[in-house]
Amino acid sequence: MAKHVLILDTSVLCCWLRVPGKSTAGPQNNRWDHTRIDAEIQQKTRQGGTLVLPLATLIETGNHIAQAPQQRYECAQQLANCLRQAADANSPWAAFTQQATLWEPDRLHALASEWPDLATGGLSIGDATIKQVAEYYAQMGCQVEILTGDDGLKAYQPTQPALQPRRRR
Repeated sequence: MAKHVLILDTSVLCCWLRVPGKSTAGPQNNRWDHTRIDAEIQQKTRQGGTLVLPLATLIETGNHIAQAPQQRYECAQQLANCLRQAADANSPWAAFTQQATLWEPDRLHALASEWPDLATGGLSIGDATIKQVAEYYAQMGCQVEILTGDDGLKAYQPTQPALQPRRRR
């Protein structure tokens, strides 16, 4: 069975952290709030799922917290805790350093080549990097799920890895 990886998008992380003004995400027929995201994360991490904090999600969520009308400190402390957990690879968090290869020159050149077409379709550069993170884990054979309230970003979730049948000897 492939390792299950949960990529956190800004919209969902803001809901999970209860950032004022960002308490819900997604369209009416697929609404995310703190209760839903917390239950989803609890269930999937109990089943061995790993949480991934993309750099874009960290930066965008930090910006939303800094611009929140209240509870900035409390929300900043929660985000800082997520960052510490990822930095130290404390379960269920994936090591933040695993994404370092995505910021190497060849990967940045690939992003520079790919993103203008994605932007034409409405995908932000932050979401394009989240897409790259998801593809990175999928290429490692992980079952990847992008937790997001954004249907446009969700459409870029990699398909499940194909199961390789075992040969009998």
